[in-house]
Amino acid sequence: MQELTLVVASKNYSSWSLRPYLALAHTGQPFREVVVQLGEADTAANIAKYSPSGRVPALVRGELVIWDSLAICEHLAELFPQAKLWPEDATARAVARSVTAEMHSGFATLRTHMPMNLRARRPGEGRAPGVAEDIARVTALWRECRSRFGQGGPFLFGTFSIADAFYAPVVTRFVTYGVELDAVCGAYRDAVLALPAMKAWTEAAHNEPPVARYEK
Repeated sequence: MQELTLVVASKNYSSWSLRPYLALAHTGQPFREVVVQLGEADTAANIAKYSPSGRVPALVRGELVIWDSLAICEHLAELFPQAKLWPEDATARAVARSVTAEMHSGFATLRTHMPMNLRARRPGEGRAPGVAEDIARVTALWRECRSRFGQGGPFLFGTFSIADAFYAPVVTRFVTYGVELDAVCGAYRDAVLALPAMKAWTEAAHNEPPVARYEK
C-alpha cells in the first residue's frame, strides 16, 4: 500500500477537511497529515503544492491526488472495504448516500451564518432567515435515520459511516451556536463528539492560532 497523505486546512474552521479525516481515521490505516494554516501569505501556494483545484482537503496516494471530500471518502470505501464506511444493507446504503449528498451540496444558509469554529461559543447567534429551516431539515434527517437504521449502534446507520463524517461539522456548529436538540438528536451529537478521532481533531483545533478573518 502506498503512503496516504491527507492535506487539510486549519482544523478549527475547515469543515470540509474534517469529513475525510474522520473517515480515514475510521479505516485504522496509517496516514501522514499535512495541515495548511488558513489566513497566511503562503496559504494558497502551500495548498497548490498538493491540490490541482487549489482547495483542500486532498488525499495523495502515490501519483494519485483526490481533491474533493466526498470523492476522498468514496475512494477510501473502495480501498478499505473492511472498514464498512457505507452500510452493508442496500437500502440503508442508498439512504446513507442520499443524506450524505444532501449535506455535501446543501444547507448553504446554515453553513454561511453558522461557520465552523470549534473554539467559539456563540449561543443564539447565526439565526438568519432560513437557518431554522436548515436546522429542522438536518434534525429530521437524523431522527429518520436513527429510527429506521440506527438499531446497531449510536450513529445514523448504527455503526459509523461516511454519513456521520459528513454531519460531524454540523454537530460542532450546533455546539458552537447553542442549538437546542431533542433527546434523539442530542444523543447522536454526543456520540459523534465522543469519537476518538473527533476528540483528537478538536484538541488540535484548540492549539491552533486564530485567524482574524474567521473569528468575526
